[in-house]
Amino acid sequence: MSWSSDDGRVELVARFTARAGREEEVSHLLLALTAKVREEPGCLAFDPYRVAAAPAGSGVSGGPEPVGTRFVVVEAYRDEAAFAEHLAAPYGAEFNAALAPLIEEDGSVLTFLASLA
Repeated sequence: MSWSSDDGRVELVARFTARAGREEEVSHLLLALTAKVREEPGCLAFDPYRVAAAPAGSGVSGGPEPVGTRFVVVEAYRDEAAFAEHLAAPYGAEFNAALAPLIEEDGSVLTFLASLA
C-alpha cells in the first residue's frame, strides 16, 4: 500500500508526548509551526490538537492517549511533491530541533493514512 492516495494526496497523523512540565512550550512551538505550514502552497490541512479528557457525564471513556501531554497533528498535502517540499522547509528542521528535548519520543511518530472513501 502506498503512502499517498489514488489522487496522489498524502495524509498523515503525527503524534508526540510532551515531557512533564513542558506542555506549554510544546504548544507554543507547534502553533508557530502551524502558521508557517498552512502557508505552504501544497498544504491542504495542518490541524494541531492536544489530547483532552472525555466530557464529564458523557458516558464515554477516553482512549489510551495521555491526556494533556499528547499532541496530535492531522496533516494533508496535495501530492508527494508537496509533502517533500514540506519536509525540506528549513523551519521544519528548526521545529524538530527545538522540540526534541521537550518530548518523550525521539521525534514525531508518523502514521500515514489511506482513505476508505
